Amino acid sequence: MKRRFVLAALPAALITLTGATRPKKKPVPAPPPAALPDVVRVEMVTELGTITADLFHKHAPITVRNFIHYVDSRRFDGMAFYRAMKLDWGTQPNGIIQTGLRGLSTKVFPPIAHEPTSVTGIKHLAGTLSMARNAPGTAQADFSILLSELTGFDADPASANPELQAGYAAFGRVVSGMDVALKVFEAPRSATLGQGIMKGQMLAPQIKVLRVRRVPAAAA
Repeated sequence: MKRRFVLAALPAALITLTGATRPKKKPVPAPPPAALPDVVRVEMVTELGTITADLFHKHAPITVRNFIHYVDSRRFDGMAFYRAMKLDWGTQPNGIIQTGLRGLSTKVFPPIAHEPTSVTGIKHLAGTLSMARNAPGTAQADFSILLSELTGFDADPASANPELQAGYAAFGRVVSGMDVALKVFEAPRSATLGQGIMKGQMLAPQIKVLRVRRVPAAAA
């Protein structure tokens, strides 16, 4: 039997915002990128080091354009890795780390259409970037990095279960910095934070992402 685990980000209602004593100016959204190459390279500079990833625009155009919209508008700057899901089966390390804006209303753009792996051909291997979501078509600004191959996240069109049919939307892969991802994965977790299957998976303290930027990709 396939073992499947939910990647969904925490609902916005569970997020406590602190330090805001007066209304802030609503940020002016950056326009979405007009044109992108087949592969877009980004760097995530974290407190623990830099993770560099290639995003497969040719195969997952909706998801990558959405991600780059957040990058170019600097909305990912200052977010944090907040979750490390560790699986006690299979080859270790086995699981995911997760980051994003967690539904923050002043920063998120509208949800995007779901791009299943059965359409994109991008599989959930070690180092894959995958969008977090509730139902298919609700993904916004939270995503995971896989520490291991998790084929249960791939779409299964033959399944009678709509969730399994959809799977999760993979859209890129880490090209350097998996050692940094592993440091995040091994960071301390709270035994009490989180709800449902996420209880005990929340990082404490969270690992801050200082900035996310596009960088030139290496020549093919």
